[in-house]
Amino acid sequence: MTLALPFDDFRSLLRQLPEGDERAGEAVRSVFARADKPAGSLGRLEEIAAWLATWSGRPQPAIRRAEVAIFAGNHGVAVSHDISPRSIEATARAVELCAAGGAAINQICLANDLGLKVFDLALHLPTGDITSDAALDERGCAATMAFGMEAVAGGADLLCIGDLGVGNSTVAAALCAAIHGGAGADWIGPSSGADAAMQARKAEAVDAALAFHGAHLGDPLEALRRVGGREFAAIAGAILAARMQKIPVLLDGYPAIAAASVLHAENPSSLDHCLVAQVTVEPGQAKAAANLGMRPLVDLGMGHSEGVGAALVAGFVKAAALTASGVAAALPRAQ
Repeated sequence: MTLALPFDDFRSLLRQLPEGDERAGEAVRSVFARADKPAGSLGRLEEIAAWLATWSGRPQPAIRRAEVAIFAGNHGVAVSHDISPRSIEATARAVELCAAGGAAINQICLANDLGLKVFDLALHLPTGDITSDAALDERGCAATMAFGMEAVAGGADLLCIGDLGVGNSTVAAALCAAIHGGAGADWIGPSSGADAAMQARKAEAVDAALAFHGAHLGDPLEALRRVGGREFAAIAGAILAARMQKIPVLLDGYPAIAAASVLHAENPSSLDHCLVAQVTVEPGQAKAAANLGMRPLVDLGMGHSEGVGAALVAGFVKAAALTASGVAAALPRAQ
């Protein structure tokens, strides 16, 4: 008798993803094409509106309940290898600041009328040091993915995903190297607060992780549990849950792109409901997004936005929806 493994349910979901409503998206494209303006003059605003219609299933898209989900985790590699100018205790302080309403993300959510959920993923218990151990076992990784799926519990019509986690840019680099190929130096570059010596240690940690886990990294979900972390697993779960409910997603930050890469490796169509909100100063994020065929919407020069980029871009998505509806209302009725 063969017992089901913890990842089996996720592999099954990834094989039977729902499709978007192409007719709704085409209706929006038709509205812009019929408008009295130069073709394509609104640029990516038209693209965003059609994407939103496709995944909301509404020919006149609207955002009424947008949600920001931020996943916070800590990493054993950050404890042992001096790869961040901040200690892991800073993650908990950042979560507490969000809870107190004093973080940048709180203000952007207020400005754009967005809900905010911050998920504390066992910050007191860093994951395994990926240079010499798996970050998580399969059961723990699958359980964290399932927990991440709760980000859409209660309903949402737009999900904005961000992260918090000291050292997680190094983990993102390791996961991207495992999924996309290359060595640590290919995925580590100038980042917020890291000098040249620290960048070198980050790249060395990535290379050590790739060497230690070796051939096991050929399986995307196995790579996620071995060289990822709790926020990465939770983000993958949130993206997948949003797809099953046809909720459009804005991805923000290097960890979100790394987690998305895992799903894409399992099924290249798994990110069709996602847009990349912004490119940060982490060069690996831009490289991974390009490999996924995804072009970030804005470049705000942020080092690690912790969801701020996606929350800001949510305002653009709302504006795109209103623009499509307003243009449609102004068009002459067919006789």
